[in-house]
Amino acid sequence: QMERCITKIFKRKYYNRKNFQLKEVSLLGQIKVKKNVGGIEGLCIIEPTLHGDSRGYFMETYNKNDMAEAGLTMEFVQDNQSASTKGVLRGLHFQKQHPQGKLVRVINGTVFDVVVDLRSHSETYGKWFGEILSAENNKQFYIPEGFAHGFLVLSDTAEFCYKCTDFYHRETKADLPGTTRKSVLNGRNSSENILAALLQKDII
Repeated sequence: QMERCITKIFKRKYYNRKNFQLKEVSLLGQIKVKKNVGGIEGLCIIEPTLHGDSRGYFMETYNKNDMAEAGLTMEFVQDNQSASTKGVLRGLHFQKQHPQGKLVRVINGTVFDVVVDLRSHSETYGKWFGEILSAENNKQFYIPEGFAHGFLVLSDTAEFCYKCTDFYHRETKADLPGTTRKSVLNGRNSSENILAALLQKDII
């Protein structure tokens, strides 16, 4: 009951201090959720509440109830973790069958995290969006099924964690062409060029 009281006070002070558009950004329990980032339906940036004192800090990195309150009711079945050195490019991966939704975050270091919308029915089909994720900003990125995903390591080393809505299926795994993914991760490619490269390689 004390926790609920503290959370309610925090919510009230937060909204009084910041003039957010509540349709896009909502503070729910211990998380702040920004939906449809980059104008792409389903993409979410999630920021947990950090509780710090002289001993260090504590935060909830995942809470099913808070996620459900934000309308995020997916079920995760697998957790993964990787470590990479500076300049390493992982991705952009996707599964043609058994597509995976992913909740990703960085626990050490900094990465530039990127997704490309491969949902053929989507109004933003072929569009990409990138976000800096780091151990310092504690941001999490939810990527629905139907996206290619990857990241570029910006720090000396980085540890990357993600939860998945489906299991890894090696036989259905695919990647964006090398030149295309490097251009996307460096912010130098248009959605039209991405689609052309995908079609040329018969990926979509």
